[in-house]
Amino acid sequence: MGKGGFKELKVWQKSKELAVSVYQVTCSEPFNKDYGLRDQIRRAAVSVPSNIAEGDERETDKEAVRYFYIAKGSSAELLTQAIIAFEIGYIDSTTFNDIEMKCLETSRMLSKLIAARSNKNQQKV
Repeated sequence: MGKGGFKELKVWQKSKELAVSVYQVTCSEPFNKDYGLRDQIRRAAVSVPSNIAEGDERETDKEAVRYFYIAKGSSAELLTQAIIAFEIGYIDSTTFNDIEMKCLETSRMLSKLIAARSNKNQQKV
């Protein structure tokens, strides 16, 4: 895509909204006092849309796919940290279920995007 076109990608829009909601959730007690987990979950959340954007701006589909895989990994990292936050009582089940659903949806969307960009690459060969 390039030239800021990543903002049109539904997966970028959804993952950016998820990052914003993670920031909002982690502002409240007791999450805001646990600097380690708070900062780590925020980094993972921001990494998803950031890597989608970076990948989409890359010159080749092969490069783009590499960043989309990184975003997919960050989504799994975010989900793992949300599971831990839920199990130690930092977030309630409603918040956890929302984060889980959005992480899984993002991962599915990224898988489709990776497949589309990979197939496009193979057709050029």
